[in-house]
Amino acid sequence: MLAVAFSIFGLEIRWYGLLIASAVLIGTVLALKEAKRKGVKEETLIDMLLFAVPAAIIGARAYYVIFMWDYYSKNPSQILNIRGGGLAIHGVIIAGTLVAIIFAKVRKESFWKLADIVAPSLILGQAIGRWGNFANQEAHGGPTDLPWGIMIDGVKVHPTFLYESIWNLLVFGFLLWYRRKKATVEGEIYLLYLILYSVGRFFIEGLRTDSLMLGPFRVAQLISLAIIMSGGAYLIWKKKRIKAE
Repeated sequence: MLAVAFSIFGLEIRWYGLLIASAVLIGTVLALKEAKRKGVKEETLIDMLLFAVPAAIIGARAYYVIFMWDYYSKNPSQILNIRGGGLAIHGVIIAGTLVAIIFAKVRKESFWKLADIVAPSLILGQAIGRWGNFANQEAHGGPTDLPWGIMIDGVKVHPTFLYESIWNLLVFGFLLWYRRKKATVEGEIYLLYLILYSVGRFFIEGLRTDSLMLGPFRVAQLISLAIIMSGGAYLIWKKKRIKAE
């Protein structure tokens, strides 16, 4: 698959960018519908996204550049070149969450309510965005003989982007069901999003050949474990506190 979708006046429009833009648009529409159901003003959510989305993209790139500094320190002109890939979802989560917390504090809104509203949109956006990795021929696994393997540079490899996309869609469906049938604590949907995504990412990351590394460890696996443990502990504490009250 070609990375370039089409050209306009000589400017290449890449599938990676189109898919990310589509993910943001679809996720926003979905979140606005949930905001209305939750009694949150649409303009409040849009205002938050106007801050959070740019911050998330900056965070995604900064995260990637930091852990690839050996390369970017020698090629500083490439730091801002995101057209060919190089956005890390954990950078999105960290930067987006920090901006949302600040926004909620300034606007005197509940961060956890806003986070619950956007959580399904986030995981759906990730499912869509992973296909940008396919277009760029990146984020794949090692060699495999499985029938669903894909050819990259003449080698049949694990389509880890596909594994993660499927997992994310399953988490998306679960969150939609859970928030209407089972959710009892504010923040529960967002925490479940973090935990469930991290479970899938931990195992899928082990198959990838382009992992960001911290010494001998895969950074995404370390972050995923930290999120699973801290998110799980915090969710249990919140539910116990509400039950006690």
